[in-house]
Amino acid sequence: MNWSFQLYSARNFQPWNGVVKMLGELGYKQVEGFGGVYDDPKAFRAELDKNGLAMPTGHFSIDALENDFDGVRKIADALGIKLMICPYLMPDQRPSDAAGWRGFGERLAKAGETAKKAGYGFAWHNHDFEFKALADGSLPQDHILSAAPDIGWEMDVAWVVRGGADPLPWIEKHGKRIVAVHVKDMAKPGEGLDEDGWSDVGHGTIDWAGLFKTLRAKSAAQYFIMEQDNPNDIERYARRSIAAAKSWQE
Repeated sequence: MNWSFQLYSARNFQPWNGVVKMLGELGYKQVEGFGGVYDDPKAFRAELDKNGLAMPTGHFSIDALENDFDGVRKIADALGIKLMICPYLMPDQRPSDAAGWRGFGERLAKAGETAKKAGYGFAWHNHDFEFKALADGSLPQDHILSAAPDIGWEMDVAWVVRGGADPLPWIEKHGKRIVAVHVKDMAKPGEGLDEDGWSDVGHGTIDWAGLFKTLRAKSAAQYFIMEQDNPNDIERYARRSIAAAKSWQE
């Protein structure tokens, strides 16, 4: 199992060469990119190579995917990214009704088509807002997935839970489309107060041992990526999380 690590988690713990070295030493084999590591892709690739790490997946904004796909492709090729993932929609850009979310899904479908024609995989990454019911009771995530039937889904399980949904029915229904998973945990009551309510993986409230088995059996996920949006100690988070994850395979 090649455990991956979303580098966004370490954005506040520079320099990057120290972060990459630590991840390699802890036993990670992959990392996932985001905008903060794309300034000099060739140099960053050299650091990854030096530490035995690959970057098969990377996050790219909808604006970059729609307006500068050539730039996105150059970054992806320099870093070895095979799966392009659109990770977010800013609050002021989020639709307020079903038709709007279907329209956004159609934009993702077009971006996915462009990526596919160029030889890449493509997926959408969820947060919690896609699971908040609209006025008509429907969910944005349903509209996104139905309007873009050919794109994959990078499932961020903890955001699904924080959005008020149970991940299991979603895995059951869309498992074939789940191509990557963000392995993130939510803190127990009274803990993680200075970490936005997140915790080290395996030390929070989500049944990751059980979910991991379910995802391996019922999804198409090839990549399992550790993430914590605001850790206060990156080495502790990375170390304890991969140790917990390895225990699920025993």
